[in-house]
Amino acid sequence: MSRGLSITPPEGVGVPPRHPQAPAPGALLGSHNQDCFGCGASHPTGLHITAFAGEGMTITAKFTVGEHHQGAPGLAHGGLLSCAFDEALGKLMWLVRAPAVTGRLETSFLTPVQVGKTLYITAEIVGQEGRKIYCYAEGRIGGADGPIAVEAAAIFITVPVEHFIENAPESYRASLFGSAAPELEINP
Repeated sequence: MSRGLSITPPEGVGVPPRHPQAPAPGALLGSHNQDCFGCGASHPTGLHITAFAGEGMTITAKFTVGEHHQGAPGLAHGGLLSCAFDEALGKLMWLVRAPAVTGRLETSFLTPVQVGKTLYITAEIVGQEGRKIYCYAEGRIGGADGPIAVEAAAIFITVPVEHFIENAPESYRASLFGSAAPELEINP
């Protein structure tokens, strides 16, 4: 699994079952928000990651590094690559049909990723303990069998859907609920 990443599930922790209503293998995993920097089609300089459900507890995703994504001249910014892996790993939650947030993310950069290159990401859920879902991913350059450029591990924490509603701007909640938008206490 990991080449030096410290995030691993505790010993004896099992992989959760795939939800009966999870997308079928090969299905495109949609965007949770069209303005999302990671997967939203409407974000002008976003990553525009596309992801597909895989077999078992896996997904595949693709991300092409554009000029707006560079750090050093001609190379992807490391923080931006971490963002891409956060997005890809988050797509795994489609398989358990549970809303979740990133609790911890760790990335390991094995080789530079040049502007114009596409990262082919495979990600999988490797364990669950209570609300913690443990995930691992690797990104390859030049195709699914190319050299590994980046790997990542994460812990996602399942949360009630109200977490997202309570923390959304009032204008967004109004767009969802109209004039019947629930009165919610917003956390400072």
